[in-house]
Amino acid sequence: MGTASPETLQTICLQYISCNMSKLCSEILVTGEGDHTESRLVFKNPDTVIHGDLAESLLCKLSENGQLTDTALTLFANRCIMCLRRACIKKASLTSRGLRALAGHQLLELDAAGVQNVNVNDIIGALGEWTRKHIRWLNVSGCTFLNNSKFCIVISLPQLRNLRHLNVSYTEFGNNLGLECVAEGLSHLESLDISGTLVYSIQPLLRLKRTLKSLCMFHTRVPEKDLISVVLSLEELRHLDISQDVHPMMDNHQHPSVNTLLEAHQSLPHLTSLDISGRDNVQDAALRCFVQQRTRLRFLGLTLTQGMVRTLSIPKEMCGEDFLISESHEDFSRNLKVTGHATEEQIEEALRCYGNRPNYVHKLLCSLFNMTLYLEKAKPHIIKLILPEMKSHPHHLGVQMAASACLYNLTKHHLADSIHVSDLSEMVHLTLDAMEAFPSQQQLQKNALLTLCSDRILQDVNFDRYRASKMVMDCLFVFDDAPVTRMSVAICSILAAKISTEQTTLLGTKRNMQKLLQIVKQKADTLSVDITLKFTLSALWNLTDESPSTCAIFINEGGLDLFIHILEIFPDQATLQTKVLGLINNIAEVPGQRDGLLRNDFIEHCRMLLDSKQIEVSYFAAGIIAHLLKEGPEYWTLPQALRLALQDSLLKNILAWKNPAGEMVAYRSFSPFFPLLKCNIAEVQLWSVWAIQHVCTKNASRYCPMLVQEGGQDLLQEMVSSRHIHSEVHKVAKSVLEMVAAINSKSNQT
Repeated sequence: MGTASPETLQTICLQYISCNMSKLCSEILVTGEGDHTESRLVFKNPDTVIHGDLAESLLCKLSENGQLTDTALTLFANRCIMCLRRACIKKASLTSRGLRALAGHQLLELDAAGVQNVNVNDIIGALGEWTRKHIRWLNVSGCTFLNNSKFCIVISLPQLRNLRHLNVSYTEFGNNLGLECVAEGLSHLESLDISGTLVYSIQPLLRLKRTLKSLCMFHTRVPEKDLISVVLSLEELRHLDISQDVHPMMDNHQHPSVNTLLEAHQSLPHLTSLDISGRDNVQDAALRCFVQQRTRLRFLGLTLTQGMVRTLSIPKEMCGEDFLISESHEDFSRNLKVTGHATEEQIEEALRCYGNRPNYVHKLLCSLFNMTLYLEKAKPHIIKLILPEMKSHPHHLGVQMAASACLYNLTKHHLADSIHVSDLSEMVHLTLDAMEAFPSQQQLQKNALLTLCSDRILQDVNFDRYRASKMVMDCLFVFDDAPVTRMSVAICSILAAKISTEQTTLLGTKRNMQKLLQIVKQKADTLSVDITLKFTLSALWNLTDESPSTCAIFINEGGLDLFIHILEIFPDQATLQTKVLGLINNIAEVPGQRDGLLRNDFIEHCRMLLDSKQIEVSYFAAGIIAHLLKEGPEYWTLPQALRLALQDSLLKNILAWKNPAGEMVAYRSFSPFFPLLKCNIAEVQLWSVWAIQHVCTKNASRYCPMLVQEGGQDLLQEMVSSRHIHSEVHKVAKSVLEMVAAINSKSNQT
């Protein structure tokens, strides 16, 4: 568990409710206007009442999760059950009919940013009369003002006479008539955001010079002669954003100079926040003087703001000025937050402010990458800043590339241990999204693989492991690159053991198995024993676990011959022998594939490896022999003397084994052992009960309940009750039953 605080109980509950509405609500059909039938949601419990704050949070969560539809919104139509004062319907796809659910509420705030399929007039028209008279805060950023005839109309906005805060950024709100209507009709307006609009004159805002306190006009086309003169007349301004976007196709020299504003010493006396990010030709002396004179200033946006070194006529980044970053400078102010990329603090502040500006985010993350290359201490708060940017800009290659690189820096080595699992889970989900969006971008795929190659992430974090396995496996086919191959097979080797048997079978396709066997063959041909070979063998081992169809593909593609060759050319590599025999043990569990193992060369290898000093090697060799002996003499196609000799060797070796300190092997289930326990060959039974005893000893809390659930306890009870059981088999089986009884007793006490 990382050091970061977990999510609140309310947050967890709201997330569950929003994702499980069908369990809590019923969908009924009601007759509306004109005998129109429509669906409506009602709580299954008729006594359900949700107080205002919680109702607003639930609506926001549905919006956030993309689950807010016309039908879902009807749940909020009854004000007696859920009363809203603030409504968030961001990015929902709604109709005018669906919006009518808001009509009965007395709203003071409405966040309708990015709502689809309706225009702003539809949204305002759906509000009740009380709301239109009293609403104070409206956000329709990213919505459309166009009607069916594609004509931009803003006539509905002046109806909101009491509106204090209006955000029409990134809309068609752009002609003078629109701004004129707002300035004339909304006389109480205190805050206006026209960023990204086509507004080319802000002269109408002079009507609001005694009320307007906040003006945001990022990336607008207002000429300098209009911009500066009007802004300097807005005497009540507290917040001013005249920043510009940064794009290689834009001519920065056409941007209005802000030096006139910075040098107007008597103007804007109440200003606490100024953003001039993305602008150029800023004079350092003018900026410094402006900051010195504005003692109330608490925020200064200087991201990608350029000035000029006068003696050299070359640009410089204004955020790196000494008086802004050096605490020892006489003009440095601890109360002033600055956005930029000169320090980590500036980048963090900028990421908080500019989440909707992908070009900014890209540049900021590139700078952050360089600052986090050699971290020694985890910084979970920075990860929390990066993840929303990845989510907001899923198809922006620059953002995804830089973000994935930063995430690796922030979680590599021991750093991931201090990150909360919920943050890591979200990080993996967004990393997989990035891999899916840009499958041919090699560096991005490398960044993602580097991040995923973490024991903390692969072992402790909850995410869609099957999806990850498929995407990582695909990297093997797209890129002929040694590091990509190494990381891909490493991740697959671990994840293949953690997905269901059905998913393992889906992953173990002919295409994938051929690729993995090709990697093994390349390593064998060059006698190369490296980490890539070991991970590839592990991946194949896990993919064939309890998957008969994958085992058949392995055999048909020449895998058995290749693996026997591995045993021959690497006779002293116990790690390789363990993985090779572990996989062949999976094949031996499949009745239809065992006869392919009855060949002199392979049996001879197993016979020698029974005597290995490495118990793991001896264990798997014994397992293969036990499965082959289980079928009885009539099945055996090799000399019977060999079969009897193997039986004797099997017994001798098992009796000599000592239980290793660590867990030697992991099993999905005990079902492959049950046919061996029912066999009347004592040596075969002994290997099975020893194997069960081993895993139950090392991980009793997992394996003892599994044994009971799968019927293994009853089978062992029958064995120990038999008079014909071998004494050693009886002893080991009884010890397993005692462990199970102890676990059951402990469970009952708690």
